[in-house]
Amino acid sequence: MTRSVRYLISGVLVGAPLLVGMLLLGIVGAGLTPVLVGLPLLALLALTGVPVGALERWRLQLVHPARVPTPHRTPDDPGPAAWARLRFTEPATWRELGYALLLAVVLWPLDVVVLAVALGIPGAMIGTLPQFVLMGGGNRVAKLWLIDTYGQAFLCTAGGLALILVLRWPLVRYARARAALTRLLLAPRQTEGQLAEVTKSRARLVAAFEAERRRIERDLHDGAQQRLVALSMRLGLARLDAPPELAERLTEAHAEADQVLVELRELIHGIHPQVLADYGLGDAIADAADRSAVPVEVDVELPRFAEPVESAAYFAVREALANVGRHSGAGRAWIQGRYEEGRLRIEVRDDGCGGADPGSGSGLTGLADRLAVLDGTLTVESPPGGPTVLTMEIPC
Repeated sequence: MTRSVRYLISGVLVGAPLLVGMLLLGIVGAGLTPVLVGLPLLALLALTGVPVGALERWRLQLVHPARVPTPHRTPDDPGPAAWARLRFTEPATWRELGYALLLAVVLWPLDVVVLAVALGIPGAMIGTLPQFVLMGGGNRVAKLWLIDTYGQAFLCTAGGLALILVLRWPLVRYARARAALTRLLLAPRQTEGQLAEVTKSRARLVAAFEAERRRIERDLHDGAQQRLVALSMRLGLARLDAPPELAERLTEAHAEADQVLVELRELIHGIHPQVLADYGLGDAIADAADRSAVPVEVDVELPRFAEPVESAAYFAVREALANVGRHSGAGRAWIQGRYEEGRLRIEVRDDGCGGADPGSGSGLTGLADRLAVLDGTLTVESPPGGPTVLTMEIPC
């Protein structure tokens, strides 16, 4: 019972100041909104539930010792702007705001009523006999009943003791129900926890994939490519001293080794081009445009991004250009890339015949899947007759 009483009393101590604070923020913020000064106050009011939710999750330990985890994710970037941007997009923030309003308007007044009935009235009855003895005369219990004899005072005190024992069970049950409601509203949802874990695991998979791809590139560059170079040199030297009938075969083998070396270099370039690692996405897109079978105009102004973002965007552009060359029948293509408001946006457009359909199982589906790993999106506009416009967006 003691833990329940402390929980309810602390709820009153939190709820009453919260009501005053939210009223002040709402009134002042609404009044100053025409001069824009009130907008930060209204934003602060919307975030009121975040500290209230943290305090309420801590107060739940007064009823049940098990700690309730936070439903909020940690921002990927430091600083208050990243924190606020993440909080405003989380469903838990708005649940906490709703709970804060419920606590300020309904819950703490209800706690006061329950405490007054379960403790206040029995407490006043228990204090009747001591008060009667000290005052030496009649007095009223809770301003309701007049007590003017020792017998009445004794009976009233005994009744108060009995009443507090009777009301003990409803008081504890109410406190537990109150805590259960708080836990329901403020504890993390299972889907939110799963989403956070999926997001983290997806980031780990992307990082592991990039590391494995770079390892393969390094092994091919330092291992197979060097062996082929050495083999090509040995074949060339052997051809110089070989008899004519063998020299012709060595020449063919030397040419084949050189061709394999060229194809291997192309493969290594396709895994992770050096220009992407050294100069960034903008120069890598320009390099991919130079290699395209269709003439491409490039208008790209981009900073450096994280390696997974640059890699995903680069290979998406390469896949888009490959589709232009294979399927569109276009005579020209255009690439435009910008970074605005925290989003990388790249548009690939061609003057081909159109009719591209991502739902037909084409390479566009794989392209969209590659972007989706980073929460990116692919939008395809390709009416019959063209033109086709592929728009890729990645938050970063």
